[in-house]
Amino acid sequence: MGSAELDEEELRKMLGLLRTEHRDLDVAIAALTAAANSGGADQLQIARLKKRKLALRDRIAVLEDRLLPDIIA
Repeated sequence: MGSAELDEEELRKMLGLLRTEHRDLDVAIAALTAAANSGGADQLQIARLKKRKLALRDRIAVLEDRLLPDIIA
């Protein structure tokens, strides 16, 4: 097993963890938004979670690009 294979395996693990965190943030944002609609949530906290989610999306895209490079046909 070469180092390139290990790197790919590590990238796939990291990608899985980031996707899980992204989904978890979706759930947290939805719950806080529902609470905000009833007057009980902090809008600043919701904004921070959304910003974190966007950063995760960007990191996910970078990892996906590294794992699946564009193929010019």
